[in-house]
Amino acid sequence: MAAATELTPIQYIAHHLSFHAKPVGDGAFWTLHVDTLVTAALLGVASIGFLRWVVRGATSGVPGKRQAFIELAFDFVDAQVKGIFHGDRRFIAPVALTVFVWVLLMNSMDFLPVDWVAKLTHLFAPEGFRIVPTADVNTTFALALSVWGLMIFYSVKVKGLGGWIHELFCAPFGIKPVWLAPLLMCFNLLFNFVEYISKPLSHSLRLFGNIYAGEIIFLLLWMMAATSVAGTAFAALLGLGWAIFHILIVVLQAYIFMMLTIVYISMAHEHH
Repeated sequence: MAAATELTPIQYIAHHLSFHAKPVGDGAFWTLHVDTLVTAALLGVASIGFLRWVVRGATSGVPGKRQAFIELAFDFVDAQVKGIFHGDRRFIAPVALTVFVWVLLMNSMDFLPVDWVAKLTHLFAPEGFRIVPTADVNTTFALALSVWGLMIFYSVKVKGLGGWIHELFCAPFGIKPVWLAPLLMCFNLLFNFVEYISKPLSHSLRLFGNIYAGEIIFLLLWMMAATSVAGTAFAALLGLGWAIFHILIVVLQAYIFMMLTIVYISMAHEHH
């Protein structure tokens, strides 16, 4: 869609919510959202590169500003992990910090004005290019399923395959009295099935819904700015207020996603 084309409000929103999608093979069953993949990958490299840059410049003496900032962030995350997970934190704490930083960066892309960004992205993606990876449900589901996979892995690792299967059929209601055991095992399996399915669903949709809603509100404000001078002034005022409030949402959703990651992996280490 050419930049010079006059768009209706519906077309404007639809255009900015269009992915730069590329089908793999014949048909549309397997489609890659190139914008989501590229932006998420670049932000992931940036977050790891930033942490590596800080680590390489770390000193045992008086820390600089960037080292002090990272140490405060790591101590904060480690304290959250310590309060929930009582085992070996050498893997869980870095994972939690990585998840928090990466999700925070992806959420923060929502602050970039879409029309300004579109002037650049239209050069190679005229049909649309979305720069907020967490406003794509595929991203949040991929992250949630990765955490879900770690949860299954640690459940089997800590309890053994037999212990994990035993827990599926015997917890939380037990299997006594014996004459009710078959029925109780069915209830236990159903309960655990619902729990295992609901965790990645709630984990992913909570993040997606909040960031997607924020993106929609920003688009509505930018449309108001195009109506008149008064609309521009009013939209700028509302946009500033929403941007300030959205800072809380962006950080809070990254924090919640990190905390649920810690909780789910911690639960995998518990015996019932």
